[in-house]
Amino acid sequence: MSYDSTRTRPPTTLAPVPDELLAELVDMLAAVLHLKSEKIDPRRTFRSLGLDSLLTVEFVATVNARYGTDVKPDALFDQPTPLAFAHHVIRERAVRDDAPGGTPVPPGAGPGEVPAREAVLDVLREELARILCCDPWEVGPTAAFNVLGIDSILGAQFMATINEIYGLRERAVTLYEHPNLEAMAAYVVSLTGSGPAPSRTPDFSDLSDLLDAVRDDRISVDQALALLPRRA
Repeated sequence: MSYDSTRTRPPTTLAPVPDELLAELVDMLAAVLHLKSEKIDPRRTFRSLGLDSLLTVEFVATVNARYGTDVKPDALFDQPTPLAFAHHVIRERAVRDDAPGGTPVPPGAGPGEVPAREAVLDVLREELARILCCDPWEVGPTAAFNVLGIDSILGAQFMATINEIYGLRERAVTLYEHPNLEAMAAYVVSLTGSGPAPSRTPDFSDLSDLLDAVRDDRISVDQALALLPRRA
């Protein structure tokens, strides 16, 4: 009688996920869902937590920007909970670390550096080209995003990448307010403390517009209070 060792082999046990990594993923997911991190159970499915297809793209783009990985949005179907997804991220990071040369750091995004306008433009151009699967030289700095083929899903992915690189919390609608790379680069520079102010300054014509901007996290409460005297 032959003996099949595979039938009695114990099941493979996954290594525990580092607490720090899981906490980071939960924080990123919470930011996308506009929830508090403590409200997210990492053992619940993404679907039950409220992650739809558009938010999935934004979440995965944020993860890739943070860790230099190349995770695809459909990975969340095979790893349907944050805890399961964390194991996938660990594997993807190992693949990245094993690649020759590692992952380059975007210019102007190093610790303590204030990005200049040209450096920001170069970074945005490279990231947009990566999303569009084309060469950076094919992306014109004054071409409108919609002309380049940026739809709502790709726009959310691009904005999430910008937020992660520069530590911002802008929403995808910002791309409509700054509709090309040059305008977006100028806006990013204005938010990070260097360079000229953006060419378009929001004009809150009435109090409801101002309150909507605060609710949508486009301006802070302090900024809203600063704008009130102008309306008096």
